Amino acid sequence: MSVDAERTIIVALDFADGREALAFADQLRGTGCAVKVGKELFTREGPAICRALHERGLRVFLDLKFHDIPNTVAAACRAAADLGVWMVNVHASGGREMLEAARAALGDGPARPLLVAVTVLTSLDAVQLNEVGVAASPAAQVVRLAQLAAAAGLDGVVCSPQEIVLVKAACGAGFLTVTPGVRPAGSAQDDQQRIATPAAARAAGGDYLVIGRPITRAAEPRLALGAIAAEIAAAPAV
Repeated sequence: MSVDAERTIIVALDFADGREALAFADQLRGTGCAVKVGKELFTREGPAICRALHERGLRVFLDLKFHDIPNTVAAACRAAADLGVWMVNVHASGGREMLEAARAALGDGPARPLLVAVTVLTSLDAVQLNEVGVAASPAAQVVRLAQLAAAAGLDGVVCSPQEIVLVKAACGAGFLTVTPGVRPAGSAQDDQQRIATPAAARAAGGDYLVIGRPITRAAEPRLALGAIAAEIAAAPAV
């Protein structure tokens, strides 16, 4: 098992309540992975869930996808930083002013959270984008929003594995890509439309891979995590 490979994995804690989430998180102690706290878990448990995960030595990606007027998003990002989270995200479609306000709110200290922008949700395809008035293809829209986020000073974007190469080409190798829609070979696609295997996502240059059900629903989660880390470690060098 590669510790470096494990550090690229963000395990999505998509559980209904805090007790279940923390019981699972206890199984991740001592690994290199980070964990993602999303809307359901945070709405049920509030900031306390982040603090409890920190106590277990886990990096926390607060996945609330802030999207509001600039002042409101800036205040929310400052609140997230006060929680000590490792990463927080906003919606790139909130516009340049909102993105710049979010970035400014986090300052430039060494302990500030990474700030990434959601581009196009991995559950969306071209037909669904068109329904909400976006005529561009998912890939073109991802690149457009990634460039906007980069210009606003963000650290990276959330995009599907299929757009990693495009984002890196448009925004530079150092611009982070956080990729949901990662499924080991043979896993169910579930509600994701634009997916890839961990090895393929890493080989494309993905920096952080968000993986939920293939780990959280595995009979032996640590073994599942280790197997995925080994697959990532074996991927061709970027």
